[in-house]
Amino acid sequence: MPNQSFHPVLARRPEAPASPLFALGGEALVAVPREPAAGSRNGDRRGRPRGSRSPSRRFGPYARLFAAPGTVAFTLAGLLARLPMGMFGISAVVMIAGTRGSYALAGAVTATGLAVSAVVAPLTARLVDRYGQARVAVPAVSLAAAGSLALVLCVRYDAPDWTLFAAQTATVTAPNTGGMARARWAHLYRGSTPEAEAARHTANSFEQALDELCFMLGPVLAVFLCVSLFPEAGTLTAAVLMLGGTLLFAAQRRTEPPVGPRGDGTRAAAPLRAPGLPPLLLVFLATGAVFGSLEVVTVAYADGLGQKGAAGTVLALQALGSGVAGLVFGALRLDGSPGALRRRFTVCVGAMAVLMALPLSASAAGSLLVLAPALLAAGMATAPAMVTGMTLVQRLTPPGRLNEGMTLAVTALLGGIAAGSAAGGWAAEHLGGSWGYTVPPAAAALAAAAALVAVAGRRRTP
Repeated sequence: MPNQSFHPVLARRPEAPASPLFALGGEALVAVPREPAAGSRNGDRRGRPRGSRSPSRRFGPYARLFAAPGTVAFTLAGLLARLPMGMFGISAVVMIAGTRGSYALAGAVTATGLAVSAVVAPLTARLVDRYGQARVAVPAVSLAAAGSLALVLCVRYDAPDWTLFAAQTATVTAPNTGGMARARWAHLYRGSTPEAEAARHTANSFEQALDELCFMLGPVLAVFLCVSLFPEAGTLTAAVLMLGGTLLFAAQRRTEPPVGPRGDGTRAAAPLRAPGLPPLLLVFLATGAVFGSLEVVTVAYADGLGQKGAAGTVLALQALGSGVAGLVFGALRLDGSPGALRRRFTVCVGAMAVLMALPLSASAAGSLLVLAPALLAAGMATAPAMVTGMTLVQRLTPPGRLNEGMTLAVTALLGGIAAGSAAGGWAAEHLGGSWGYTVPPAAAALAAAAALVAVAGRRRTP
């Protein structure tokens, strides 16, 4: 047998593992150390082959995270399925406005889809928790892809305006692939040991970095396809990526969380009734308003300077700062106790509120070169706040309803984005100049206040 420093296998956790890499409880992933035979010339005094370095030292927590079998496969499939989430909105706006000549109609169609999604998405996630990811995600994404195709056909063949709203409504059944991926990580690294909590923290940070990557690349790819090829190219490409990626994700069955028992009188309570979760959703709502207002205000600010084409690049820097901060945050070994997690959440949201004042100050210079680094710095606080918030959502959501709880958080975030976009658009149009940048720090201050209320209420809850 080859001499290796460790070899991850599926095994039952021993009664007292000497040095577990993954200690998750029950049937779990355990890194079983392979000691060289006594007197072996291939190993050093600590049992590792000579000339080799432990992958955990080379790659840190992320190497340990992806040592679990099947994690790379479902992560790549999930990335393919999630890239369209940054493409659909801007693709629909460009497609409808370019062919019908009305930005008002394009905005109304996308807003309708967002409003219906706020109702349908938690119901879809509830079905995922009840019947399993593969059984629900496949028909749900098929219906959503059919809705996107119907929208393209209605635009292409000049169907009545009401058909656009009907087709857009059918697209809201798309499953929350990011939530399902986080549920897989939570299942693989379940338990309350320090190793499991550290792995979940790293996984949440990694997933947040993937979200930022999708929001950074998606709009750029969508605009390029719609402008370079034809107006419907962005929506068609996004639908194909969503369908193919979700089907590949659902095919990864060995990492899929098992469905909890039903019909035994122990059905989990609704996540909205979980103590501490509703106030936490208010934080996500206000945080979404930060993102939505920042995007609209930046586009308007660049347009006022005659550099509207550079707005996407400047916003990409904000997403880049958040993604890098998320990866660094995930590599830290932090205290996972409930009290430390609540304190860290308030500090991260407070830091986001402070750093969001940087774009307001930089915008007074009237230059995108000054604004760009301010957005980069402001973005570095958003990922740690989101990562810690998602970790709290996972802890507060009742067992067996994890997908629904995380989808509620994403729905609150999307609702905040819509409200922030409206508020930022109003401020940019009626106040003008750099005054539009007063909306993001105001929304961040609301998020910080809501975080204090949520943490204080959780402390009083027995």
